[in-house]
Amino acid sequence: MDEHLESNRALWDEWAEINARSGLYDLEGFKQGGLRLRDYEVEEVGPVGGKTLLHLQCHFGIDSLSWARLGAKVTGIDFSDRAVELATGLAAELGLDASFIRSDLYELPEHLDGEFDVVYTSRGALCWLPRIRPWADVVAHFVRPGGFLYVTEAHPILWAYEDDFTLKFPYWEHDQPVAIDVKGSYADPTAEVTTEKEYSWNHGLGEIVTALAEAGLRIEFLHEWPFVDWELPFLEKHDGRWSMPGQLDGTMPLMYSLKATKPA
Repeated sequence: MDEHLESNRALWDEWAEINARSGLYDLEGFKQGGLRLRDYEVEEVGPVGGKTLLHLQCHFGIDSLSWARLGAKVTGIDFSDRAVELATGLAAELGLDASFIRSDLYELPEHLDGEFDVVYTSRGALCWLPRIRPWADVVAHFVRPGGFLYVTEAHPILWAYEDDFTLKFPYWEHDQPVAIDVKGSYADPTAEVTTEKEYSWNHGLGEIVTALAEAGLRIEFLHEWPFVDWELPFLEKHDGRWSMPGQLDGTMPLMYSLKATKPA
């Protein structure tokens, strides 16, 4: 793991603790029941009762455990030790069928056996990976024949913009990461964090789709959405989501969802 990923791992160890007690995640509310999944992703993934589901980059497991509440047998992986500790404890506390493994994503085939009916990854995950093609190879390795990958993610065009809606960062994959000064956590900007920088990489939508196709998966759909689920300075809140302001609402893709199957 290179210096940038090591720094990110230290950051996510800190963020796991901060985010788990933040109002954004409302962990205590989650413990009382319900799901931390969006209606569209539950509909697009379909019934998961009795299915095996692998959640890549699962953080402290709140989304993973939502799928377990819907009946899936869940395995979550994350490179943060603290996140995996929190997820494991939460699964035990709630009595849900889920286990968690600490692993760098690219090294996961060395640490996990088997294939899964569903491989899942969600919002704000892919930008922490330097290369998308090796990610696609790992995904294809774990999708069973007849199973599928489901991704719901921020649109790469969104990551190209600065907070003042200035086009600033690369859209396509790039060697050198974008380095940003850390100010707390996205869930709690006032939190004290000792890691100074976060490092991220963008991947164009065409690069993502092509990587999955070259890894042997068949793209079933790619939906682009004009909203995100978190606040950004240049967006406005509409019906619980954030989208472009005024007459620009609905004119720009801000998220996407993708389903890709492995031929049986």
